Amino acid sequence: MSNYSRASTPGASFFFTVITHRRQPVLCEEPVRAALRTSIQRVREVAPFSIEAWVLLPDHLHCIWTLPEGDADFSSRWSRIKRHVTICCGDLFPRQGFTTKSRKARQEGTLWQRRFWEHRIRDERDFETHMDYIHFNPVKHGVVERVADWPWSTFHRYVNSEVYAPHWGGGGDMTGNFGES
Repeated sequence: MSNYSRASTPGASFFFTVITHRRQPVLCEEPVRAALRTSIQRVREVAPFSIEAWVLLPDHLHCIWTLPEGDADFSSRWSRIKRHVTICCGDLFPRQGFTTKSRKARQEGTLWQRRFWEHRIRDERDFETHMDYIHFNPVKHGVVERVADWPWSTFHRYVNSEVYAPHWGGGGDMTGNFGES
């Protein structure tokens, strides 16, 4: 078994990838979206964090969070979020044969992959690169032809605040404005 050490920089911004177990395409289903939204709200009430960017795809999500000063505990936040969504939606998507002895012993459902991937954002350029990656991801995975056509993304928030042009990610434009002219 690997001895993986997570990044732990208090108050930092982190890029995350969270995947469903066996890449089940269920995350965009209304009950899962609602449970995810409620779960995030509940967790943020007791353990605040800012969501800088987000995209939800059928079998995974990407996001950037910024944690409060002095706080580096994103793992327990993800654990609570995933647990709540599993409790709310696990019975809606039963997967015979997905439960293993290990999952039973850990009292895990069959909705989420056990782990998640994180990357500490190093600087402004790294932040911009990951923002673009997040927002372009639906096009990359072939679920839409233009970024603006995907509804479950913070891209629309950034268009409204004029960080991205409305046509960004469609027609070959892969550069965000990020406040620059």
